[in-house]
Amino acid sequence: MLSKAELAGIVVLVGCCSNVVFLELLVTEAPGIGNLVTFLQFLVIATEGFLFTMDMGRTTPKVPFTAWLKLVVMYFLVSVVNNYALNFHIPMPLHMIFRAGSLLANMIMGVVLLGKEYTPAKYLSVMMISIGIATCTIMSAQTNQIKDSEGAETDNFWLSIGIGLLTFALFMSARMGIYQEVIYKEHGKHPKEAMFFLHALPLPGFLLLAPDIYNHLVISLNSSPLTIPLLNIQIPCMIVYLLGNVITQYICISAVFVLTTECASLTVTLVVTLRKFLSLLFSIWYFQNPFTALHWIGTVLVFSGTMLFSDIPKLVSEAIRPSPQKKTE
Repeated sequence: MLSKAELAGIVVLVGCCSNVVFLELLVTEAPGIGNLVTFLQFLVIATEGFLFTMDMGRTTPKVPFTAWLKLVVMYFLVSVVNNYALNFHIPMPLHMIFRAGSLLANMIMGVVLLGKEYTPAKYLSVMMISIGIATCTIMSAQTNQIKDSEGAETDNFWLSIGIGLLTFALFMSARMGIYQEVIYKEHGKHPKEAMFFLHALPLPGFLLLAPDIYNHLVISLNSSPLTIPLLNIQIPCMIVYLLGNVITQYICISAVFVLTTECASLTVTLVVTLRKFLSLLFSIWYFQNPFTALHWIGTVLVFSGTMLFSDIPKLVSEAIRPSPQKKTE
């Protein structure tokens, strides 16, 4: 019988990978749908948190309300910018690879803000990740070119804007992680409460994006119909994809939460990294995204660097090496 941690790991892989599939299906239909997707994800998770975590407002928060505000602003910006970057001709594989470079941003922020020091292996791993991301970025720019020279320049201009947005989100996410550590250190770890406030408090901010959200909701409602098996009814395909994306996003986040409470952070990093890699492979195969040999080299560097940063080779060697007790026996 599977343990709670093993079950959570499987759910993370299935839920998060499925979430990426639904997102790419949506982006294929309407590249600018990111704001609608983000809003619906926040709304569903906030509603669940209000009903169960906060008991419809009857539960007293463990962390002062003001402590969440700064974190909420950063989380809102990271979530919106990451999805909005898809408007600027960012291929989905590049989007996934780029976000896998969060270790680089975390290291830089740790050195600058906290004065942390790292081992040579950590610096080597970050260098591998940086080279991998740079390789994939350059190759995506080349494969994204249009034969017409003027069109190619325009296309790569918007691609560079998208990469700039992803870079901003990457470092903002790292800064958010450091601030979250400070909150947990001062008030204790309350991840379910954090999940509720991080998704509930930013909801009014989506009023600024209301026209775009409404337009893409109309586009979704008017998309080509999809016949649902067994029920024999037709639903706009993008509505089906939206439901699938929101549901799998909730499953993904909830499973990651369970995993963090049941496993060491190293194990969580391994599962999340594996999830990203499987999502990338599926995206390349199913959606036939352009992926050259240099793309593969960059991808291997990114994920190998992530493994090295997480000390996974050391973990494997320790697991293989017999313990002193077994030797004496």
